[in-house]
Amino acid sequence: MKKITRRQALGTAVGAVTAVGLTAAVIHASATSSPDGDPKGADAASSPGPIPTGTVDEVYEGRRIQITFGEGGHQGGHHSPGLPTVRIDGNELHVMRNADGSWVSVVNHYETFPDPVTVVRAAVRDLRGAALAAFGPAGGTA
Repeated sequence: MKKITRRQALGTAVGAVTAVGLTAAVIHASATSSPDGDPKGADAASSPGPIPTGTVDEVYEGRRIQITFGEGGHQGGHHSPGLPTVRIDGNELHVMRNADGSWVSVVNHYETFPDPVTVVRAAVRDLRGAALAAFGPAGGTA
């Protein structure tokens, strides 16, 4: 197995710091009060917060994780517009956002996660080294 280069290690560290910062920003934004100073009501607290923008590119348990967050539009994945495109070793992982703001993946529909980075790391653990099957019909045609 190839050794990780300094550039890859730096990229992984930057990706992890970015993911932590984006997660903290989303948590902070969802915890703040409304503009008139009143705490958010039950309806506002249960609504999902904004999806972060930017990218995450890291190696987790020997697998390359790439997440591209949209900036209000479709990023080329097979999912709904505005959701991130998530890849494990180049193969797309279908992720979904629940109404309460939590996330699930096609690998594990029975456990929810607070953000896309956490859900894809859980998918890597659940795969236990197995390759993620390509999504869609063979040959890439519909």
